[in-house]
Amino acid sequence: MKTVQALYTPQGGWNYTSENQPLNNPLVLVFANRLLLEDNNVLAQIHQQFPYNDIVYISTAGEILGDNVYDDSVTVTALEFEKSTFTVVTEKLEQHNNDTFAMAKALSAKLPEEDLKHLMVFASGHYINGSALAAGIAETALGNIPVTGGLSGDDGRFERTLTGYNTPPQEGTGVLIGIYGGNPEITYASFGGFQPLGPVRKVTRAENNVLYELDGKPALDLYRTYLGDRVEQKMESLLGFPLQITAPGKTLGLVRTVLRIDTTDGSIVLAGDCPEGSNVQLLMASMHGIASGATEAARQATENRKNPAEAAIIVSCMGRKAIMGMRIDEEIEMIREIIGEKAAFTGFYSYAEIAPFAGNHICEVHNQTLTLTLISE
Repeated sequence: MKTVQALYTPQGGWNYTSENQPLNNPLVLVFANRLLLEDNNVLAQIHQQFPYNDIVYISTAGEILGDNVYDDSVTVTALEFEKSTFTVVTEKLEQHNNDTFAMAKALSAKLPEEDLKHLMVFASGHYINGSALAAGIAETALGNIPVTGGLSGDDGRFERTLTGYNTPPQEGTGVLIGIYGGNPEITYASFGGFQPLGPVRKVTRAENNVLYELDGKPALDLYRTYLGDRVEQKMESLLGFPLQITAPGKTLGLVRTVLRIDTTDGSIVLAGDCPEGSNVQLLMASMHGIASGATEAARQATENRKNPAEAAIIVSCMGRKAIMGMRIDEEIEMIREIIGEKAAFTGFYSYAEIAPFAGNHICEVHNQTLTLTLISE
């Protein structure tokens, strides 16, 4: 595998962080601030610097390149598979009556099954239901293939999230990448590190990813109890207090971040589904827990590998970044210590992360986790 990586900022222009060598039909991953992806001049520069046929765009809440975390930048990583191949397909939510599940099934139907090794999925984080996206892929013939990826971000603005393939990225777009043939070694892991806070509660009213009531009371009351007026003054306050939701009949809980609140009816909108009857545990972040979570994700992703990773795609929740602040580079440093110097690091801070649980292949949507996809050929 060959890689070329570059960073663009409006102030500093283009800076290549690796050798700028010509590549043969690479997969180009562009992780960038949403405002830069809406600038046609910036898009033209990306095409000029990387004149290739397969460019995937994802807006972010922060960009990862090498061992550093950036804001207000464009990071580009071009991956040339020397023994494997890849196929990229895309669908728009509006083409499926805003039904994420149907969109996910349509995405999967576009990819051939033969010799498929791994799937990566990226989709708009503000409009697409991550749970339905994962469920739709799992429902298809590709459901036995591991899936990793994440939902695009928009810093703390929560205005628009963009994803695209070879055209200017847009809202409501899903991109599915299939890696085929050869004998690639692709491992993955996802881990959080948040701690429980308060008693377990029961979901007494919910619809899809909108949580209305816990123990018969407005869901927003839970956050008012712990955060007071901060709930309505600043959405970032909620990022350090996600919910762990264990659906009926399940033993493993999924972490869900709050995307929006409605003070009129006391409901909260989550970054994934919340079935009625689920048990809910409020979680609390700490810097130590977040750093430990990054270490554990790296450990799980490397423990059964035969060869060192050549590329590491990191998708970490924007909530982790908001909590860590200026110390956010520490979680990337923790990963590097375990994975080693050979791997080219790229990735972004997201509105949700997609990966199977350890020891499983069925993809799930997570929040407040760090998800790793390690690739070598």
